[in-house]
Formats: sequence, structure tokens, C-alpha cells
Amino acid sequence: MPKGLADLVALHLVAAGQLVDTDVEKALEHARYARLKASRLASVREANGLAAYLAGEWNEALSELRAARRMAGGPGHLAMMADCERALGRPERAVEIARSQEATQLEQEDAVELRIVAAGARRDLGEVEASVVSLQTAELDPQRQDPWSARLFYAYADNLLAAGRERDAFTWFVHAAHADDDEETDAPERLEELAEKIGGPEVVEELVTEAEAAAGISDEDDDELEDDADESEEDSADEDASDDETSDEDAEKSDESAADDADAVEPAKGDAEGGARAQ
Repeated sequence: MPKGLADLVALHLVAAGQLVDTDVEKALEHARYARLKASRLASVREANGLAAYLAGEWNEALSELRAARRMAGGPGHLAMMADCERALGRPERAVEIARSQEATQLEQEDAVELRIVAAGARRDLGEVEASVVSLQTAELDPQRQDPWSARLFYAYADNLLAAGRERDAFTWFVHAAHADDDEETDAPERLEELAEKIGGPEVVEELVTEAEAAAGISDEDDDELEDDADESEEDSADEDASDDETSDEDAEKSDESAADDADAVEPAKGDAEGGARAQ
């Protein structure tokens, strides 16, 4: 590719990358222009596919991501491709992607993401219990806080809810909320919706306590720390009060003594500053 054209394509790809989080439609326009000028580059087709996916252009995204994989090789973006199939009303194809040989080559994070999409596809097919079971892997551990934990816990809770297991769903929404430091999910809102359905405040408190215990979070430890802190503050306050009373008494005695000395002896001018420092 001529240098001038290469620079132009690169600028449009950079613009697409910068805009994709704020104006996905504009980002897609830049990616499409880059594709028009350099359709034989895998990176260009990949960028076009990613922008199309985020814009909800499922057919375009699927076509471009497939083209990028044919050019570059490897199992890249299988989860997105499966999600496109599901969005296009073809959940059985999403399940096929999850069962493919290429899926076994994925890194752990991508494999978890594909498993989440495939579970949703099984639910679309009416296989609700299968969708729940498919997510019961080693990564489904509330004591783990991996980058994908919040999304995995949330997906599991959502499928449990679809299966009519509301109490279990509530527990896993608690785990999802605990793991979701980046606020990727709406787990807190889902918990509020479920709170009334599962039996009110007492049941909610019981389930939250159980969930926190399973995740290794101890309310008793927190309470003990707070009690210790309160006691420490009270002891410190009592000591400060006692010290203040002693200081006031000493100050009164010192003032009385100084007054007596002043009546007896008039200090020399040169001694005034030294006397003040000593006081």
C-alpha cells in the first residue's frame, strides 16, 4: 500500500478507536471508510467488525469478523460471533460455535465469555436447566475475583432466575455486585427487584449473610473492628480529658506561684524572654 494511503487508513482506524466509546455510529463510519480503502488487511476488517458489533449491526459484524479470522487465522472473537448469531435469531449456531474445535484454543477470559453467550443461546432454545449447568465450572467461585467474575456471576444469576430459582438467583446477584468493581452490570438494581419477591427484609438479610460468608466476607470481623475502634476512641477521649484536667490544675498552680514571685522580686528586663520560654 502506498505510504499516503497507509497513513490515511491509519488515521481513520485511530479515529474509530477514539470514538467507539462515545459515538459508535461515527466510529463505524471511520472503520467502513478504512475498509473501503484497505479491504485486504485483517486489522482493518477486524476494526470494522468490532465497530459494527458495538453499533448493533449484527450481519455486518459477523461478516467482517469472519473475514478477519480467515486472513489472520486463530480463534479470535468467537464470543462476539456467537452473540451475533444469537441476535440474528440463530441460537443453535451460537451453540455450535461454542462446541467447535476453535473454542478449545481460546484464552481463559475469552472462553468464559463464549460460555456466557452459549448459555444465553441455550436459554433461547428453551434449554433453561442446561444453560444453568453449562456455567457451573471452576471459574464459578464467589471467592475468585477475576476480570470476568462479575459477568459470569451475573449471567449465572440471570439463568437461575429464568429457571425459577429466585433465592439462588438473589445469592449470585450478591456475588456479582461484590465482584463488579467497574460497575459493568446492574446487579444492585436486580437485587432491589428481587428483594420483595423472595420474602422481605429478613430473608434478604439471611441470604446476604450466607452469600458474604461463601465469598469469605465476615460481618462479625467488621463489627469487631468497629467495636475495637469505638473503644479505642473512647479510651483516647477519656485520657485526653484527664490530661486536660491535670494540665489545667498545673497551670493554675503555676500562675499562682508566678504571681507570688512577681510580688517578691521584680524581674530584670533581660530575663523576660527567658522566663517566658521556661513558662
